[in-house]
Amino acid sequence: MKILMSFLPRSNTKPEIPHRAAGQFFAVFFVLVLGFSSLDANAFDAERARDLMGVCATCHGDFGQGGARGEYPRIAGQSEKYLASQLESFRSRKRINIPMFPYTEERELSDEDIHAIAGYLSGVTLSTIPPTFKGHEDALTRLQMMEKVMIIPRAEGDIANGGVVYQKECASCHAKDGRGRGSFPMLVGQYSNYLMKQVNSYLKGERPHDEDDSLGVLAKLKDTDIRDILAYLTSIQPRE
Repeated sequence: MKILMSFLPRSNTKPEIPHRAAGQFFAVFFVLVLGFSSLDANAFDAERARDLMGVCATCHGDFGQGGARGEYPRIAGQSEKYLASQLESFRSRKRINIPMFPYTEERELSDEDIHAIAGYLSGVTLSTIPPTFKGHEDALTRLQMMEKVMIIPRAEGDIANGGVVYQKECASCHAKDGRGRGSFPMLVGQYSNYLMKQVNSYLKGERPHDEDDSLGVLAKLKDTDIRDILAYLTSIQPRE
């Protein structure tokens, strides 16, 4: 209120404000009010998402980095659209995943919760460069600093062939740099053994590869091509 009063002349007489000026004045006022309301809403959503993430962290880690051996996937940095679609698929049982059942019951995970979690995780950045220790950190601090670093070990295979096959068959959906787009997930920076596990699920028909529930492009690839694609993905991790 003090901010608004500063715009008014300090006089005992009631100022006359032209209609146009008055309209502009109140327009600015409502923009400010709505802006503050939006900031409050965003802060609330972020806080809610962090609370929900506590459940996800049990398997996927505090930063969404997944399991050290790829038993649980990296979910940090995935697109919001992809994360939301997968949570919805788990909840509807379109995508069968036993460990996710108790966490994605509709009574436990609302649409608002899904989009809060997806929005939060999509904004998490995991560095691919080890931190520089200054010498005063204790062992726990160093461990926590390293947990925020995501470096996937090089996978065996023909990187050159993997790059050719990937760019021809996969890049149109997952992007040339492997970072995904829209409802298609980021592949670069994901655990190689987790990706291989998902490939096998697609080929067995346990998980639909696209909207038509087909095997997708994977059905026509040779085993060596898939191996080489995974090797290629580990070779193009960004340095950031």
